[in-house]
Amino acid sequence: MDQKYIRNFCIIAHIDHGKSTLADRFLEATHVIGKGTEVAQLLDSMDLEREKGITIKSHAIRMIHNYNGEDYILNLIDTPGHVDFSYEVSRALASCEGAVLLVDASQGVEAQTMSNLYLALDNNLEILPALNKIDLPKADVEGTQHDLIDILGCKESEIMKVSAKTGEGVDALLDAVIEQLPAPTGTVDTPPQALIFDSYFDMYRGVVVLVRLFHGSLAKGDKIKLFSTSREYEIEEIGYLGIKFQAQKELRTGEAGYIIANIKEVADARVGDTITLAKGGCAEPLPGFLEPKPMVYSGIFPINGEDYEDLVEAIAKLKLNDASLIYEKESSAALGYGFRCGFLGMLHLEIVKERLFREYNIPIIATTPSVRFKIGLKNGIEIEVHNPIDFPDPSNIDYIKEPYMDTEIIVPTDYIGNIMKLAQERRGIQKNLQYIDEKRVALHYEMPLIEIIFDFYDKLKTVSRGYASLDYAFKEFRLSQVVKVDILINGEKVDAMSFICHQDKAHTWGKSVTGTLADVIPRHMFKIALQATIGAKIIARSTINAMRKDVLAKCYGGDVSRKRKLLEKQKEGKKKMKEIGNVTVPQEAFLAVLKADRE
Repeated sequence: MDQKYIRNFCIIAHIDHGKSTLADRFLEATHVIGKGTEVAQLLDSMDLEREKGITIKSHAIRMIHNYNGEDYILNLIDTPGHVDFSYEVSRALASCEGAVLLVDASQGVEAQTMSNLYLALDNNLEILPALNKIDLPKADVEGTQHDLIDILGCKESEIMKVSAKTGEGVDALLDAVIEQLPAPTGTVDTPPQALIFDSYFDMYRGVVVLVRLFHGSLAKGDKIKLFSTSREYEIEEIGYLGIKFQAQKELRTGEAGYIIANIKEVADARVGDTITLAKGGCAEPLPGFLEPKPMVYSGIFPINGEDYEDLVEAIAKLKLNDASLIYEKESSAALGYGFRCGFLGMLHLEIVKERLFREYNIPIIATTPSVRFKIGLKNGIEIEVHNPIDFPDPSNIDYIKEPYMDTEIIVPTDYIGNIMKLAQERRGIQKNLQYIDEKRVALHYEMPLIEIIFDFYDKLKTVSRGYASLDYAFKEFRLSQVVKVDILINGEKVDAMSFICHQDKAHTWGKSVTGTLADVIPRHMFKIALQATIGAKIIARSTINAMRKDVLAKCYGGDVSRKRKLLEKQKEGKKKMKEIGNVTVPQEAFLAVLKADRE
């Protein structure tokens, strides 16, 4: 088909502004699915996506829409909205020419609305603004329109109004996609250049690669080469992305589709890589995507040690479907064998844990999350550390740098004071304050990532009664006074419980963790000391008192010396027991450490 009849576009928006629901209405309007199809959020194929109301992975689908008597091919790429999955958004944007900027008319412009808009503009995408949820009684259509006009410099007539729930305005929005978003402009008669924007592993067919053809064409039977690995494969099947795969003879310039080529590992089909012909292909790859950069690190261990081999297999399979997950083997004296994993954020960590349990029936424990630090040693060497276990001795450290984030918080003006207090507690440095309108304000902070990852988002929602929205992006590494805090149980260091925090908060956090452990670890026949330490210095302590047997129960007579002898004998026995006894630490204790209040 001629490129002028093709539109490659995506929907970008803040979380829960209706992207997936709008995608469902598009599928109905273009007759890909029948109206009233029972499964909502059709492009959200994971149970987790439907339960949480979020999109986790990018999805693509081909639709045909008749406009002025001509059939147009619309390739829709559905994108995540949560800040943790901004990498998925970047993948989608790179394969499109235009984007529908969807804004909830009842909530207005949010932090990630702006973040995703800037990403789209950086990729030179044409923006089509649209207001969603106009059917809601509390929808502020005029106010949200005014905000979009200020931000985009567009006219009121250019802003589409839809209700993804009822279907109102959906046909008009599809027409606008054709009218206002550009067609592909690739060259047909040149060697092929196909950009991989997603890939996943199919148990029966190997790696399925989702691609966008920027130049040339690819056909079944072609021998292809992937630039990053220089490996060659033969295309076994190629086609379009519908509800089910639609096999074709070839994909042409401007089209999006899938390729199956007996690729065994997803590592060989890296997202952002370029596919071309093995012989007579293009000389240069297309500009690649952003490499996924883990922001949060945590150890993952199976609760049942015998599940380790299953975990090895399961996490390798997850990696096939999640390009942003990185991992390496790790062992812990307390938890056994597991993996040190890098995640995009705390939600990403939670998703991986849930998938391991649901899809592979492996319950796991995740250790206290950490971030990447740059540590300058006194011998002049600078190292990067993300695992508390690898922290050097404090006497050898010259300086430590921690990651700071550009943070944007959009909140109603009624809650400015609460937000400012919270940000100050989390070592945030306020840069500016901008009023979006009379009711809402954007606060810009520079804030340490370690202060964000634990529970900042939850606290933010609490102090704003759910109205605040958050977006953040990496800014730089800065000198900081952070320390490693070790947790000792009866003098034995438990490496899985170690954590890193600012020195001003070390005592508070240490006291909270030891206190939490004291509530969870059962009493033994001897006293148990729970200590938080920085190096050799004890900064917090809690004690679990010993269980006591009534040794005087059968002592009916005699003087007080006899009773004292029995008590002294008991005391000596407990002392000896303490020296040789092992503390039983339940699995719940490791989970409790993660939930300890760090205020």
